[in-house]
Amino acid sequence: GTDVAREAAHMTLLDDNFTSIVHAVREGRRIYDNIRKFLKYSMTGNAGTVWTIFLAPFAGLPIPLQAIQILWINLATDGLPGLALANERAEHNVMQRPPRPPNESIFAHGLGQHVIWVGLVIAAVCVPLQAWAWHAGNPHWQTMVFTTLCFSRLAQCIATRSERQSIFTIGFWSNPLLMGAVLLTVALHLALVYVPALNPIFRTEPLAWDELAICLVLSCLVFVAVEIEKALARRGWLYNAA
Repeated sequence: GTDVAREAAHMTLLDDNFTSIVHAVREGRRIYDNIRKFLKYSMTGNAGTVWTIFLAPFAGLPIPLQAIQILWINLATDGLPGLALANERAEHNVMQRPPRPPNESIFAHGLGQHVIWVGLVIAAVCVPLQAWAWHAGNPHWQTMVFTTLCFSRLAQCIATRSERQSIFTIGFWSNPLLMGAVLLTVALHLALVYVPALNPIFRTEPLAWDELAICLVLSCLVFVAVEIEKALARRGWLYNAA
């Protein structure tokens, strides 16, 4: 009878403590939230890359990235930081939420809209930068676009750590694994830009300090945009409550 009950049950308690159900529900919601965060981060970054490549020719510009650079962005920025998002702690209100409808789409509560509009924000940062640098005759324009796109995706990753809470509330280092992954990715990318042996492989050129500063500042605009989105959502002006 016990074996039959285990096969028929959706959940089996291994002890007589019913708080195990509470812990299991909390952990399940944390895992589901982190899956949503990874999808939001990965799909938004890829959308930004696609929009940047797609819109540049319509602005009379050359293709902004080499194939090896696109591969690097997908492997580096989606890799380590994306995996580190799985280590994110549960949201503060995770147990105050009503049960999620079984048929609810994983793209509910604004995830689909976020992917589209933040992807466009990333393109709106990168394409004008390319236009300015290319028309100015800057030989480093492609490396600047490459760097800005990479850093923009990392900035979006940091801001995506919470669906509603500001990163300034939860703390930048509350997930040290993710911040370590972001810093490591930044260091690896800078190696592509400044290590001479890697320049011909990744079609990059060393940036001047003012050019690198421009890339960093523009990348932070994506972080600000996501934080504004979350602030509006907390006030009930965007999306339904998650």
